[in-house]
Amino acid sequence: MTTDPLVVFTPSGKRGHFPVGTPILTAARQLGVDLDSVCGGRGICSKCQITPSYGEFPKHGVTVQDDALSEWNKVEQRYKDKRGLIDGRRLGCQAKIEGDVVIDVPPESQVHRQVVRKRAEARDITMNPSTRLFYVEVEEPDMHKPSGDMERLIEALETQWDLKNVKTDLHILQQMQPILRKGDWKVTVAVHLGDDSHPPKIMHVWPGYYEGSVYGLAVDLGSTTIAAHLCDLKTGEVVASSGIMNPQIRFGEDLMSRVSYGMMNKGGDQEMTRAVREGMNALFTQIAAEAEIDKALIVDAVFVCNPVMHHLFLGIDPFELGQAPFALATSNSLALRAVELDLNIHPAARVYLLPCIAGHVGADAAAVALSEAPDKSEDLVLVVDVGTNAEILLGNTDKVLACSSPTGPAFEGAQISSGQRAAPGAIERVEIDPVTKEPRFRVIGCDIWSDEDGFDQAIATTGISGICGSGIIEVIAEMRLAGIVDASGLIGSAEQVGTPRCVKDGRTNAYLLWDGSADGGPTITVTNPDIRAIQMAKAALYSGARLLMDKFGVDTVDRVVLAGAFGAHISAKHAMVLGMIPDCALEKVTSAGNAAGTGARIALLNTEARGEIEETVRRIEKIETAVEPRFQEHFVNASAMPNSAEPFPILESVVTLPQVNFNSGGDSDERGGRRRRRRS
Repeated sequence: MTTDPLVVFTPSGKRGHFPVGTPILTAARQLGVDLDSVCGGRGICSKCQITPSYGEFPKHGVTVQDDALSEWNKVEQRYKDKRGLIDGRRLGCQAKIEGDVVIDVPPESQVHRQVVRKRAEARDITMNPSTRLFYVEVEEPDMHKPSGDMERLIEALETQWDLKNVKTDLHILQQMQPILRKGDWKVTVAVHLGDDSHPPKIMHVWPGYYEGSVYGLAVDLGSTTIAAHLCDLKTGEVVASSGIMNPQIRFGEDLMSRVSYGMMNKGGDQEMTRAVREGMNALFTQIAAEAEIDKALIVDAVFVCNPVMHHLFLGIDPFELGQAPFALATSNSLALRAVELDLNIHPAARVYLLPCIAGHVGADAAAVALSEAPDKSEDLVLVVDVGTNAEILLGNTDKVLACSSPTGPAFEGAQISSGQRAAPGAIERVEIDPVTKEPRFRVIGCDIWSDEDGFDQAIATTGISGICGSGIIEVIAEMRLAGIVDASGLIGSAEQVGTPRCVKDGRTNAYLLWDGSADGGPTITVTNPDIRAIQMAKAALYSGARLLMDKFGVDTVDRVVLAGAFGAHISAKHAMVLGMIPDCALEKVTSAGNAAGTGARIALLNTEARGEIEETVRRIEKIETAVEPRFQEHFVNASAMPNSAEPFPILESVVTLPQVNFNSGGDSDERGGRRRRRRS
């Protein structure tokens, strides 16, 4: 029976007996305990901080004496004087085992620690980045043992960190020798740890112990916007977030317009590829400046995007995605180098693209699946990523179905007469009194409603500039609730509705939301074409969801998750009044924020998640809406508000929808979203 002291690690519960004098860091490594270290136990990096516990621990069957660890030493004192060390903590590489001991490894000392994000919809991410820093001491050159400096650096990584078969690129070879000598043969090396098909690779070398960090980018490349999160690969912290308009918009607002541009213009696809890469580089410059870091410290990037964006970003002509059977060049995940994509970050930076699910269900949907995990849901969940091209997932632990639906840019304020992007001055919330038909609203950048004291002063700097996507959803739903617009989408006249806010607009009517002419500002109205644009977008969204429900064999879902930057600002009640989403208890409709961006962050910070999503995508059943005969039937029914064929009993228990009909025949006769043309 061993007489060596017992060491118990918490929170892992791992335990083992070790000889007296064994450093805690060594014991942790032998037991596979998650205790961080960059310097390899030399007392330089302080990553291996631990907290010993003393006293009686019946749960662990051990009593820990005050002398269970070696005495506090000068290395620890030097660190505490220089940086500060929480009272009671020790450095795992300096504290040696003298008796039975219980050791707690605090979260910040764990390599695979969880990063808790501050946003409400966030969930923890386990840290396991692809690139890590390693401090090594390299053997100096010797006339009697001829070998290259690089070979001795690689040998040091293997002997001191057990990193085998490490490779390097030419640019490291070109700069390594002066760095080794400047650091007196002690250097910090950033190593990309590789994967099944790629060996570990040296990314960067610093002289001595490098105390800084390296960074990664999680990028959501959307049809309309490109959003990026810059993450610290040591801590997982988001140090900066930024976004820009996708410069490809000038070639077409929706995906098929861009595919058409490539078909109609020789070299058009290459032109769009250049545009998106230039936009990407401008964004990276902007985000690095915001975080006050050197772009060359960005060593990893993860991209999520829909299939057309995926192909154009990679420099692949999306021609085949414009026609049945919508064949992807590849649906697999891709591990590339940044230089292959003309990205101006670290020259050796790695780029990972999540797998696509199908010809029109892309890596962005895969990222949403990673973030929201419908495959792990006990109840039936519908996840809708609302954007120019909506990605829809329906599933539970039994199976997951996916499709995309071409909603177009109306939800983002495009194709709307007074529409604009979400920015200060844009109307984002609307309420209409059902009796007086008078509106009140709030604008982005101001918490005061338009009928409250101080509103005019509060918006003095921004003014009222237009109406954004969430605002247009709310105002049309409120018009429906107030009896200003009927189920078919027709706005009533002033006489029919009983308010002078309904004004003639050609052969139809419009609703006056705000008259800014007295102050030289815009007059904001909601027109019948505006309502038509939203009806078309919401009908496409609902039809995609309903099609998945058909395939699943259900008429209801247990809960709905609205994803996407726009989805985060949609009111569940107003979305249901329009019939954007299926009938569901309002408290069961939640927002996940930018779930695609979250999925990209998970894949950036935890490489094991990459394998997880690749496996999940293989199991997702893809539905192609373009070839499903019932899609058109659902679309026609869903053009009405909320729906001409399907009941919404849960919604009807919460709100009363006025039974009005403003169809007066002739030129204004509109049924199911179509105008009846007179014969000439």
